[in-house]
Amino acid sequence: MPAEVSGTTEQEAAALRAAEFAALRRTITARGTARVLLTPISCAAWAVVALAIVLYADIPVATLLSLVILVAGFEAVHALHVGTDRIGRYIQVFYEGTPGAPQWETAAITVGPSLPGGGVDPLFSAVFILAGLLNLGAAALVPQPTWTEFSFLGICHAAFVFRVVRARVAAARQRAVELESFKAVRR
Repeated sequence: MPAEVSGTTEQEAAALRAAEFAALRRTITARGTARVLLTPISCAAWAVVALAIVLYADIPVATLLSLVILVAGFEAVHALHVGTDRIGRYIQVFYEGTPGAPQWETAAITVGPSLPGGGVDPLFSAVFILAGLLNLGAAALVPQPTWTEFSFLGICHAAFVFRVVRARVAAARQRAVELESFKAVRR
């Protein structure tokens, strides 16, 4: 093997790979933590705004403001999860494919589906859907919503629930798809 690879010595290349691996693992940790913290923060912000709307708003359409908080919180959690999982597949393909290399991502994928109870929901889908349904209920508590207003709000809330369900289905397929994509890039 040549002493230099693309202007970098083998020792420098190994140090660069080690630094990249460490940075990627730190990124996974930070994004995972942010995702777990963002969910209760989003829900708390939603609850405060929803309560204020129920107590002080004159129009049911005001509940769209609290729905926007839920949407933003969910989209942030979703983006953090997708990015984190993508980094995990990258590590799995580009770092774990050699003997003696770390095996965390490969082990996690192998063990995850066999966990009793089906594992965890990394998108907190049930939490966001429940909050969305409660938010729609809040619209009914605001003084006398018209049928048109309530129908419009129902459509907006149904769109949010549809988005959460669609994102969860996509997240369930993401690992396999990205694993194959990274393997194709590596070849």
